[in-house]
Amino acid sequence: MHVKLRDVDFESLSPFEMKDLLIRLASRKSERMMLNAGRGNPNFLSLIPRYGFLQLGRFALSEAERHFGYMDDLIGGHSDLDGIEARFEIFVRAHWEEKGVKFLNAAVSYVKDYLGFSAGEFLHEMVQGYLGCEYPSPVRMLRLSEKIVSRYILREMGAGHDLIGETQLFAVEGGTAAMSYLFESLKANHILNEGDKVAIAVPIFSPYLEIPKLDTYRLVEVEIEADEETGYQIPEDELNKLLDKEIKAFFIVNPGNPTSVKLSDGVLQRIKEIVEKKRRDLIIVTDDVYGTFADDFKSIYAVCPHNTILVYSFSKYFGATGWRLGVIAMHERNVVDRLIRKLPEEIQKELDSRYAPVTLEPRKLKFIDRLVADSRNVALRHTAGLSTPQQVQMVLFALYALMDEENRYKEAVKRIIRRRHKALYRGLGVEEPKDPNGVYYYTLLDTEKLAREIYGDDFSRWLMENMPYSEFVVRLAEEAHVVLLPGKGFEVRHPSARVSLANLREVDYYRIGQTVRKLLDEYHREYLKSREM
Repeated sequence: MHVKLRDVDFESLSPFEMKDLLIRLASRKSERMMLNAGRGNPNFLSLIPRYGFLQLGRFALSEAERHFGYMDDLIGGHSDLDGIEARFEIFVRAHWEEKGVKFLNAAVSYVKDYLGFSAGEFLHEMVQGYLGCEYPSPVRMLRLSEKIVSRYILREMGAGHDLIGETQLFAVEGGTAAMSYLFESLKANHILNEGDKVAIAVPIFSPYLEIPKLDTYRLVEVEIEADEETGYQIPEDELNKLLDKEIKAFFIVNPGNPTSVKLSDGVLQRIKEIVEKKRRDLIIVTDDVYGTFADDFKSIYAVCPHNTILVYSFSKYFGATGWRLGVIAMHERNVVDRLIRKLPEEIQKELDSRYAPVTLEPRKLKFIDRLVADSRNVALRHTAGLSTPQQVQMVLFALYALMDEENRYKEAVKRIIRRRHKALYRGLGVEEPKDPNGVYYYTLLDTEKLAREIYGDDFSRWLMENMPYSEFVVRLAEEAHVVLLPGKGFEVRHPSARVSLANLREVDYYRIGQTVRKLLDEYHREYLKSREM
């Protein structure tokens, strides 16, 4: 499709519409020449828990083959709990040298000897889950799966052991499903109503800006703006906007997208003070998908568990975007349940009617279980829940991380993206910026700052006065086949481009850096000519 640039209103495009346009521009001559750093989909993935999944599948099928033998391999049956541990030991001995078996055996041992769960019950849950032969039960999340994954989540989110047994999970189809379910249930339960104010930490992943504006919700957005000069931390005067009692909820991505920095301890402490002293009714929704790439990460959930709904996706860290694995985590004593109990009687009766098909006592139904029901329009709640094979792979990912006490995998993936960050700035020919709160899954190239650093203040001012906001990324795509996303679509105030450090080779980031530098050099030559006139 030929793109007529003069007909395009760049300012009105969302980041993803912009991305599609830039890809078309960049691939006009040859897709093989294109360097697309506009997507956050990683090009790395964890191998060992996937091999474990395959070997679990072999064992699961051997369990199924124990039944209906007279049907000539046409039909299998469900696994039997009785004796399953002994049969697994026989399987392990027979396949010990095959990839994934040692991990699977270690995982069963870890569950039994460290976590203290029944090995037989765990194996039975995993085998039945892999076979996918039963509806998810409990529908919110399989029983042992929830306990294991919650331990992984709490460790990675900096909560340690403090909240074990108090944190409930709803397994969902990735972070996007989590956000869809949350908005819908908060509306259905009259916690967020049309015209209500919600605070949004910006810059942010653009759907968080777009969803509240939909006709379905019509919420009023209050932006809580991070300060670029302090490494995109949120200053106190911005956080103080949360003192406004008309603000019902606060949405944040931490570490940020596109900023790729985690909240500092000081910001976390200020949020905690606001909640505990002034805003015990505030709902916080934090999307922490990039937390596993940070050093010493701490989630808002770790400091304000009773007010925070945590969204986590396995997609980025394990290279599993296609698996669609995520969770919604909530404390068993949370602000949303308190707010629901305070609703007027006429609304309580309305909700009684809504959830009557689920329970005989609707008013005792917790919000996290209302989420499950609402995810299937209540009437189909009995068939709700993430598919059991997906839950099994999620558990194996979680166990792999929990068992890796030396953090070998974590350090490996962090090393990959941080080497790419260094390569990008080597190509640019400028010193790599360092930030103790940096995560480096993305990086923002601030064109104004780069121009100033390379050629000085006068050129930087000239560039900002003479270059339309989106021209830089459009020229990169059209002339150099490099796709970056403009920061403006994420509510970045300064002219900038987001570079995903997750999805290309290290050498490609060096080339991107060189390409950006070459374009800046061309602008500088135009600047010098303008000075001569």
